[in-house]
Amino acid sequence: MTMPPNFSGLTMPWPRIVSAIFAIAFALGIIIVGGWYFTLGIGVIVFLGQLEYFRLVRAKGIEPAAKTTLVVSQLLLLTATMAAPLTDAMFPLAGALICFYLLFQPKMATIADISTSILGLFYGGYLPSYWIRLRVGFSPESGPVAMASNLPLMGYWPESWMEPKLFPAALTVTFLAFGCIWAADIGAYIMGKWLGKTILSLISPKKTVEGSFFGILGSIAVAEVGAWYLDWPYWQLTGLILGLLIGIVSLLGDLTESMMKRDAGVKDSGQLIPGHGGILDRTDSYVFTAPLVYYFVTLLLPWLR
Repeated sequence: MTMPPNFSGLTMPWPRIVSAIFAIAFALGIIIVGGWYFTLGIGVIVFLGQLEYFRLVRAKGIEPAAKTTLVVSQLLLLTATMAAPLTDAMFPLAGALICFYLLFQPKMATIADISTSILGLFYGGYLPSYWIRLRVGFSPESGPVAMASNLPLMGYWPESWMEPKLFPAALTVTFLAFGCIWAADIGAYIMGKWLGKTILSLISPKKTVEGSFFGILGSIAVAEVGAWYLDWPYWQLTGLILGLLIGIVSLLGDLTESMMKRDAGVKDSGQLIPGHGGILDRTDSYVFTAPLVYYFVTLLLPWLR
């Protein structure tokens, strides 16, 4: 199945550009400062994203434990900040609380009610907690550690912008991961508009094989530069692996959210961001990449040193 060549339409409408600038500024701000500021930012995104997710679920006539899931998801983020190793233990406990809540409702819960609630916890709370574990504190040598801080609430601000190698590892790795995702999104958008001919999936007809290929190449390029600059062991290989993983998984995350929207019969998950849709529409590429990046830098890199 092919699409006609499209050499036009490479320009973005102004609302989309302005929204993108604000979103990037917000992301850069919480990434740089880190600490509880980063947790608060992720917490707001998780809360708004889950509200959109549960609207999609209710469009299918399902009644999930939305309020309970929203609360326990925030508890997961707090746990990831204060005691990261306990987050994995909190996840099944949070799931059990959701099931207990549904168990004692006047109306008997269905399998769909339970499963969509647990998916909301996993997709909207547990997976994003890995970004907090990554940014709030870890070291390549010893895994999770207390975050370098020179501001209140565990915050950090670089004393010199001229020496990025002196930044905490948690900051540089988070920057690198976000940079790979941005490169994948931009590469896929521009090259897909310009050269895209072959539809990648009927789930999202606007995505093309050509755009996806160049998106993955963009992610690899950024990862290679980052791995070289940060002096990672076997940087050519580790940069290739990280870029390939982020490029592919961010694409799969995008398609997963598209599949949920298509099933719910909506075009966008929401209208919160002008020109971009909802929170889920802008963060779908980040959900599944978080644990991959975290375990890449805490398990694979130390093993190669």
